[in-house]
Amino acid sequence: MAGAQCCSNPPALNPSAGVGHVEKLSGLDTYVTGSADSKQAILLVADVYGYEAPNLRKLADKIAAAGYYVVVPDLLHGDPYGPGDSRSLPDWIKAHGPHKCFEEAKPVVEALKNKGFSAIGAVGFCFGAKVVVELAKSGTIHAAVLLHPSFVSLDDIKEVKVPISVLGAEIDNISPPALVKQFEEVLTAKPEVDSFVKIFPKVAHGWSVRYTDDNAEAVKAAEEAHQNLLEWFAKHIK
Repeated sequence: MAGAQCCSNPPALNPSAGVGHVEKLSGLDTYVTGSADSKQAILLVADVYGYEAPNLRKLADKIAAAGYYVVVPDLLHGDPYGPGDSRSLPDWIKAHGPHKCFEEAKPVVEALKNKGFSAIGAVGFCFGAKVVVELAKSGTIHAAVLLHPSFVSLDDIKEVKVPISVLGAEIDNISPPALVKQFEEVLTAKPEVDSFVKIFPKVAHGWSVRYTDDNAEAVKAAEEAHQNLLEWFAKHIK
């Protein structure tokens, strides 16, 4: 499912944001940050605004500072959804559906493995969470984090094969708390798959990467989600 909340608080895209750099990975322009000497890599899959969103790159740098090699591929091929876009969101999704992005994300993971990374985690935001849950279902990665997911179904969660964390928002029409609670029930019934589910109060869909620095409460909530993400990977990506 996608809706208006998927497009709320659009960021001002900046191709120069972040302390990393852009290089080709599996044929895709990719924001890369962190040490290539690390044996652990983290893949970030962006929401509809793509890999040039400054807060997303800031988070990539934060994860890299914890000791990971972090990659943010441009699965949208330079065509993010944006304010004033002449296409409707459903029409844009037809061109960049999560299943298409999943097929492009798989070779990115393989490229990381070929570079010698022995443990790979993935984080998906909004519709990017659907891409990551598909990777988690296939067992292609070692751990997953979904933030304010869209398009993710109960059937998806039932098929997850790797440790997964789901971080949801109280004010979310896309994956409302009731659905996230159902995710938690399914995961609790799968003791072979470690899981962590949390609903953040007083925040809306997209809060973890679409906040403004002048809103202290929004920054605090986003940073709490980022800390939960780092704790999850410290536990499962070794």
